[in-house]
Amino acid sequence: MKKKILLIEDNEQNIYLLTFLLEKNGYEVIQAMNGIDGIAYAKENTPDLILLDIQLPIMDGYSVARELRKIESIANVQIIAVTSYAMPGDREQALAAGCSGYIEKPIDPTLFISQMEKFLVSDPPGG
Repeated sequence: MKKKILLIEDNEQNIYLLTFLLEKNGYEVIQAMNGIDGIAYAKENTPDLILLDIQLPIMDGYSVARELRKIESIANVQIIAVTSYAMPGDREQALAAGCSGYIEKPIDPTLFISQMEKFLVSDPPGG
């Protein structure tokens, strides 16, 4: 069964690139262009991993991460910030908001899948 990745991203070029890379590597991709939709899709679909842009319309990625962490059904799902916010303190702010990791944009297509897979938790024993 394919692993489901929820991609919460508002930039169409980034959506296209990340979806292409993920699907090419055998993942199912669910797309949300804002945080509110992303939270709803996470509740409905229980993804295996969430890729979260920080700079989003309506609700920033930090707020989205905090809201996602309140959802019991996805409490163990890794949330990876994929963002151009690369100033000192940005990584720490993402982690403090509930993200499990951080990948800087612009992404390197040759490294992205291996960077992401470091965070993809395999099925728990007995699960």
